[in-house]
Amino acid sequence: MSGPDLVTRPGRQAGPPGGERLRVLLVEDDPDDAFLVRELLAEVNAPVDLTVALSLAAARAQVDRVDCVLLDLGLPDATGLDALREVLAIAGRAAVCVLTGLEDEYLGMAAVAVGAQDYLTKGQVDGVLLTRALRYAVERKRSQDNARRLREIELRQAESSRLERGLLPQPLMEMPAVSLHSFYRAGRHRGLLGGDFYDVVQTAPQRLDLMVGDVCGHGVDEAALGVELRVAWRALMLAGVADEAVLPAMEEVLISERSQEEIFATVATVRADLATGRLTLRLAGHPPPLLLRDGQVCVLNGGNLVLGIVRDAARTATEVDLGTQDWALLMYTDGLIEGRNGGGGERLEVTGLCTLLSRAQNLGVPYEELPGWLVSRAEEANDGPLADDVAMLLLTPDGGS
Repeated sequence: MSGPDLVTRPGRQAGPPGGERLRVLLVEDDPDDAFLVRELLAEVNAPVDLTVALSLAAARAQVDRVDCVLLDLGLPDATGLDALREVLAIAGRAAVCVLTGLEDEYLGMAAVAVGAQDYLTKGQVDGVLLTRALRYAVERKRSQDNARRLREIELRQAESSRLERGLLPQPLMEMPAVSLHSFYRAGRHRGLLGGDFYDVVQTAPQRLDLMVGDVCGHGVDEAALGVELRVAWRALMLAGVADEAVLPAMEEVLISERSQEEIFATVATVRADLATGRLTLRLAGHPPPLLLRDGQVCVLNGGNLVLGIVRDAARTATEVDLGTQDWALLMYTDGLIEGRNGGGGERLEVTGLCTLLSRAQNLGVPYEELPGWLVSRAEEANDGPLADDVAMLLLTPDGGS
């Protein structure tokens, strides 16, 4: 750093609010100028721990341990705004201030435009002003980082809302003979949606098609893929595609749209034909739906391979006769049953869920409260929030309890 000396004004104190010590890295190849900076800070007893790097290469190894970088723009291995850009690229959470000469003050303003928090002009800075500038630069950087993080959160929340509308749509049904209760709870480690999805479409005056699915993995990409699969299923239902062709068509969508070959999805579909009193079940690696009938809990098994592993795998159907007016159908994703079931480390699994449903019936839990009740009991057994997303559909005869 060459140019006029920094001005010293002894006898003034520069104790910033809060007493926090700043870790400052001075990137300066001139020992005399580095000495002057150290003296300015020492004369006002500034709460600053100063480290000196003689080059940009030396600064790279130290920048992740400091709160602020005080940068001279004339280094042996980088000069001017190019030096600043290189420091900004590696600065991370550290603020960056630049030092300029009187004849180069325009360069300081350009440095702020490029991304520096402030600039100081040699010959016009004493210890108090230097300390204050460093403190303000750190606070300004923190404020900028907080504003950026807040904006990122807002964008994620907006993205989550858009995905939620795609994953968890309004059912297409006008069937007074039944009631539908839906439920969704995001996993513990995210505030956003995962890959769970569901949909309900009325395909005849007395026929209802229900679907619950789950894309493996967590994150926005999985949620977006879940939206595509859900939309594809609804389109296939509305188009009247043959029942046995629906899951293969969804598998084609999955294979063509997934970002990695190992991504798969599980799906459960149920066609409830109230005119005949029958359910038609098709599973693709998904946990089996449960049928509450005459006070008993029935597991509707019918397992097949998940979507996306073996192309054109056989997708057989299972027929179930309701045989009564006292019934309820529960479809759910695996997040509900993968938590612990007490202190032993065993998972809740389907058997544990059946036990909870039996207890709910004995306690007289209303159907409209049942999904939330099940999640609460599963979290109690897990000794904390469930790690994965949970989606549920509960179909009951209208007026069922």
